[in-house]
Amino acid sequence: MSLVTALTYVLPHRLLSSMARRLAYSDSPMVKQWLIDTVTRKFGVNLAEAAEPDPNAYPTFNAFFTRALRPGARVADADPRSLLMPADGRISQCGPIENGRIFQAKGQSFTAAELLGDDDAAEPFNNGLFATVYLSPKDYHRVHMPWGGKLRETVHVPGRLFSVGPAAVQNVPRLFARNERLVCHFDTDFGPMAMVMVGALLVSGVETVWSGVEIPRYGDTVTVKDYRGADITLERFAEMARFNYGSTVIVLLPPGVAALDPSLKGESPVRLGEVLARRSDAA
Repeated sequence: MSLVTALTYVLPHRLLSSMARRLAYSDSPMVKQWLIDTVTRKFGVNLAEAAEPDPNAYPTFNAFFTRALRPGARVADADPRSLLMPADGRISQCGPIENGRIFQAKGQSFTAAELLGDDDAAEPFNNGLFATVYLSPKDYHRVHMPWGGKLRETVHVPGRLFSVGPAAVQNVPRLFARNERLVCHFDTDFGPMAMVMVGALLVSGVETVWSGVEIPRYGDTVTVKDYRGADITLERFAEMARFNYGSTVIVLLPPGVAALDPSLKGESPVRLGEVLARRSDAA
């Protein structure tokens, strides 16, 4: 285990993330421009894809980080049977949910029940599929719908805020089931679909299109919001949420619905709108 990863066990996760949030929302011209220029240079951000390509035009670092893309920068796969990649980034892992367990890295896994915070909610996904997509600081940080669905409920699961970088994924047991996260349950024409927005160290927040800021406030108890009567329906490829710094989204699908695109594997670079999976003939 690297020294940096080891240190994350003892660091004050929420304090550091709260400090990062204050910096991200600072409207000090010096602070926000230094942050924007540093991230753009260090990570090779492609601002030509942004709706606002001028790095000086953003009022805060957070506005830059959650920037919209210009029209046509990403398009949905043309096959109407394709479930879409929900975000830019790279595949951390993807594959079957075997015996209720989700593969994290060599020697590391966790259960779907741990991830979702509920045994009953995990049951429909047993022997189904998962895909874990890591968003780096250079990526577009809005998450979109792989398939159309109606929001049923959200579950804010409290936890730590470990880094979700490759070293931490390799070394921190049950990482994604330990970090604070927002689980979004949708009902679709093939059954349930879960989208899990996983927080991370220095991630200053998770926002949804239907409710705004969800994290922080950082939680100490599981919080469930029932949206069954709200009639919130999001179409395939529609924006659903955003991160205020690099993190991870995990998609869970029930069995017999679709097959993951065969080109996908760990560390594969991916872009929003590409094929995540294709509906099976039986679906």
